[in-house]
Amino acid sequence: MKLQQLRYIWEVAHHDLNVSATAQSLYTSQPGISKQIRLLEDELGVEVFCRSGKHLTQVTPAGKAILKAAGEVLRKVESIKQMAQEYADERKGSLSLATTHTQARYALPPVISGFMERYPEVALHMHQGTPIQISEMAADGKVDFAIATEALELFSDLLMMPCYRWNRCVLVPRNHPLTQLSSLSLEDVAAHPIVTYVFGFTGRSKLDEAFVNEGLKPRVVFTAADADVIKTYVRLGLGIGIVAAMAYDEEADSDLVALNASHLFAASITKIGCRRGTFLRGYMYDFIQDFAPHLTKSVVDEAFQRHSRADLDELFSHFELPTF
Repeated sequence: MKLQQLRYIWEVAHHDLNVSATAQSLYTSQPGISKQIRLLEDELGVEVFCRSGKHLTQVTPAGKAILKAAGEVLRKVESIKQMAQEYADERKGSLSLATTHTQARYALPPVISGFMERYPEVALHMHQGTPIQISEMAADGKVDFAIATEALELFSDLLMMPCYRWNRCVLVPRNHPLTQLSSLSLEDVAAHPIVTYVFGFTGRSKLDEAFVNEGLKPRVVFTAADADVIKTYVRLGLGIGIVAAMAYDEEADSDLVALNASHLFAASITKIGCRRGTFLRGYMYDFIQDFAPHLTKSVVDEAFQRHSRADLDELFSHFELPTF
């Protein structure tokens, strides 16, 4: 059994069983991958993949167990490489993040700018996606950190640490009737067509819960994952926008009015997550603290020692999180 064979079956499984696409991503040949997979299956005495002719169709029950173990082995190998690199050159390496558009566009730029100035020889890679995709990338070890508000709790292998609280605002054109109200109510908001995030994005669940709790059925006429897209369609008159308050820029969005809605919706918490057992290099600790100053190295190390969600919640229950 070779490490290369484990990497091949892992990558094939994560490229929708497309051997050709896997070969391209690994800069190798399709026949070479197929041959190594067959050799591994012959050695193990079981098939990892079901086949129809030359095509892989699904992962076998035995294959699922083997792939899980292979993923653990590959992550351990990566940790060993990280450990060696830390001692060889503590200021050189790479850092990969998975996050949503809102975090990438509004929360992360100053953090990344300062980090790259301090660590110019660390290559930083950012991936954007849905909260589920982000969490999966972190859980599979494809990225070092996931930064999101939704879905991280769905993955038990992820260690989630709270960074900050945030809430929403209602965006309307300057001449909109809602600008004449001294204070918004949910009934006021529900009376207008709404443009907001796709469900599962950027605290959308808190928004939906608020309307349900009041027995209201809002008319959500347009959804998007990108706050800038939402603002574009508010400008076109499709409806009022509900976005993260951080997504409103007084200068760039001067044609819109941001109405405070923090009293209407429960605050959301953005978290940073990484896979349990991840070896964190020195600059990774620094990145976490740059993004969330209360997450010092000692706090992060303590979080890694907490083995249950309840223990982790107890650790962070004593922290007063900042508000973005």
